[in-house]
Amino acid sequence: MGRRDRLVLATKYTLSSQADDPNSGGNHRKSMVRSVERSLDRLKTDYLDLLYLHAWDATTPVEEILRAMDDLVRAGKVLYLGISDTPAWQVSRMQAVADLRGWSPLIALQIEYSLLERTVERDLIPMAGEMGLGVVPWSPLGSGVLTGKYSHADLAPTGAPVSAEGTRRDIALGNGALTERSLGIADAVKEVAAEIGTTPSRVALAWTLLNPGVTSTITGARTAAQLADNLGALDVELADAHVARLAAVSEVPLGFPHAFLQLPLTRHVVFGDVRLASR
Repeated sequence: MGRRDRLVLATKYTLSSQADDPNSGGNHRKSMVRSVERSLDRLKTDYLDLLYLHAWDATTPVEEILRAMDDLVRAGKVLYLGISDTPAWQVSRMQAVADLRGWSPLIALQIEYSLLERTVERDLIPMAGEMGLGVVPWSPLGSGVLTGKYSHADLAPTGAPVSAEGTRRDIALGNGALTERSLGIADAVKEVAAEIGTTPSRVALAWTLLNPGVTSTITGARTAAQLADNLGALDVELADAHVARLAAVSEVPLGFPHAFLQLPLTRHVVFGDVRLASR
């Protein structure tokens, strides 16, 4: 085994491997089992530490997904289960079904989370905390925007079709990461980085780790230098003033019912004059 027991191997299933074959993708059992078997073969290992459902297909029954996952765990091919890019209500439903049936629970939630994408703070991250899932953010640097690599000149469209094969700038434009708002957030990140003598990447990564629901964050380093820079985020300490500045520039509305439930009027009709104090 050597180093294998020291490593945690995680992989996903869902995405289609053959565009003309409906069995090659989706959340169903056949797609899941085939994906796992191929991963085991490619990785030359007997088991996967963590298997994620990659994206919700809104088609496969949750019972089929959960039972197939549990079968893989019982067979020793997978140790733990996770889910990614799925509505909070569906994840909580699946966790409840798994608990009632005595099936293996979900233990990890992979979602997009960064200073550019904070809407997950409405439901997904609180749900994960209640349901016992560790949050693992992807794209914590917002398609590279939070590194400070783009300027307002990059907002001009190129006219080229946006695709996964396009330039990183075209992809950032196409997925909505590169906007006037996001550049303003990136400027605030650069200012904080300059004040504490570090890089924007480290500040952006360190910010995601401030959320108590976040277990770890996924880096997209392409070079050894980028990896070293990203790992430096573990040593970054943000002052309260810096955190407040970043929170203000990246704030998103909570929406209903969260904002409604925090209104003084709502809290008064619920609690009256009673005030709850935390220890």
